[in-house]
Amino acid sequence: MLFDVSIFPDDLNTTGDLARQIEDYGFHGLWTAETAHNPFLPLTHAASATQRINLGTAIAVAFPRSPMVTAQIAWDLAAQSNGRFILGLGTQVKAHITRRFSTEWSAPVPRLREYIESLRAIWANWQEGKPLRYKGEHYAFTLMTPFFAPQAIEHPDIPIYIAGVNTGLCQLAGALCQGFHVHPFHTPRYIREVIIPAIESGAQSNNRSREDISLTCAIFVVTGATEAERNDNTRMVKSQIAFYASTPSYAPVLNLHGWGDLQQTLGTMVREGKWNAMYEHISDEMLHEFAVVAPPDELASAVKARYAGLLDRVGYYFPFVPGDAEKEILWKNAADVFAR
Repeated sequence: MLFDVSIFPDDLNTTGDLARQIEDYGFHGLWTAETAHNPFLPLTHAASATQRINLGTAIAVAFPRSPMVTAQIAWDLAAQSNGRFILGLGTQVKAHITRRFSTEWSAPVPRLREYIESLRAIWANWQEGKPLRYKGEHYAFTLMTPFFAPQAIEHPDIPIYIAGVNTGLCQLAGALCQGFHVHPFHTPRYIREVIIPAIESGAQSNNRSREDISLTCAIFVVTGATEAERNDNTRMVKSQIAFYASTPSYAPVLNLHGWGDLQQTLGTMVREGKWNAMYEHISDEMLHEFAVVAPPDELASAVKARYAGLLDRVGYYFPFVPGDAEKEILWKNAADVFAR
């Protein structure tokens, strides 16, 4: 099991030093997200500052970008990092695609399938000179001239990970991808009974196996050196769980445990703007299903024990920030358990 960290750098000029520190800990990967900043730009700095760790997006939103644009960015990062780049893609939800990105929405699973197929067709053209003749319902690529085609690279087989919660995207990952980003809003039972069987089903449809797909996740954790820290951490994580539980598309996770009625309750609170009270509806029983709860010096071992046989890469659902004294013990503990 590998241990990765996430970063959310506000200043690109600090990213190289940040990535170097992460590699010095002995961690295995570094992920960026498409939140307040572009997810790809920090990785160019990280690639130039490191030699060993994987560098990936978790995630970049696929549909607002043409596959040609994404293919070019991924190609350059794969070349710069000597094959350490992982392209992590997500579909986002309809409201963000149509209202935040002002692009069209369509059924995400078949569209993302074509997106991935398009990427591979474009890369095959650049690497092997195969004619670019991809035609689907959503995407069609039939033109590539030498002036616009980059040179072949040493590591052209760029891993693609996709993110999801429901079975359709799990099956797609099993069929076409090298990895799957398990959503933080999960339980071990949901991984075992829903995600892994769906990935296996997709893999079998394309003569692949579960072992061909790496499962990774940034996990909810509750810890703290003092009672006050633990209480604050508990409230924060319960609030995160409640936020995700209010989202209709994540209802299958709740339904599996018999908590389906909670989604409607929390959805109503969202519409009423009662954000600060939502955490009160997350019981301690639910907290322990969704999060790993352990002291700082036992957290990494608890994560490793809980997800053995379920996940291949793990990390925590908060960013690596240098100089954060409260979390220093967590990073050292993770390095001792996973890296050293």
